[in-house]
Amino acid sequence: MLYVCPTPIGNLEDITLRVLRVLQEVDLILAEDTRRTGQLLRHFQIARPVESLHEHNEKEKTAQILERLRQGQRLALVSDAGMPGISDPGAFLIKEVIEAGLPLEVLPGANAALLGFLLSGLPSPHFLFFGFLPSRSRERRRELEKLKDLPYPIIFYEAPHRLTGMLQDVLAVLGDRRASISRELTKLYEETRRGRLSELMDHFQTNKPRGEFVITVAGAEEQAQEIDEDDILRALQRLTAGGLSRKSAVKRVSEEYRLPKNYVYDLALRLMLED
Repeated sequence: MLYVCPTPIGNLEDITLRVLRVLQEVDLILAEDTRRTGQLLRHFQIARPVESLHEHNEKEKTAQILERLRQGQRLALVSDAGMPGISDPGAFLIKEVIEAGLPLEVLPGANAALLGFLLSGLPSPHFLFFGFLPSRSRERRRELEKLKDLPYPIIFYEAPHRLTGMLQDVLAVLGDRRASISRELTKLYEETRRGRLSELMDHFQTNKPRGEFVITVAGAEEQAQEIDEDDILRALQRLTAGGLSRKSAVKRVSEEYRLPKNYVYDLALRLMLED
């Protein structure tokens, strides 16, 4: 059996009794960082063998791990914090275990994305967890273009040294939406700041980002609801009166206001019916 074991993202009290029991009973613990996991195990007085499994050796070690499972060994997979395989090593191993028809059990536990989402105050029955955007601005903006019309909140992770650059690109592509930024979740200096993306970017340009960040950004639908529909209708009327087709006017207004095209198109149809 391979047990996928989430570990605390900060406060060690957030580990579950079930995870502790599994870590005490397995034949081997596979850890993203053996030193970090060693500290956790010492804290809970767990003495089990530990081997490294990280992004640089996961693929080459997987065959050996599958063989251990075939021999009947019980293995635990952990990352530095949170759920293995979610923006952390482990996804490749999990896929290979499933494809090999070997037993797998995923245990519940701490998750930074869900904490950040609930702390954002952006209520929605749906959300998208994206995780880390690409490190380079051009690739970041390309990914953000794919996300800009989604009508529900989007959750990102980011490292402190890339936070301000990431916020600049999110603002440029998605517009000045409501957002929330949480850092150091469950730790001593936990903090959540809420506001417009421009306000949050200004804060972190003058205050050096520290810690690991969860960023939740409002969806396009909410952005649309905050803009006066009369302004959109007037813009559509002005453009069509100037000779643009309805399709071209919808495209231009959706780009100018950073709104979903289908939303602007519905308003254009209303305008046509009124005329």
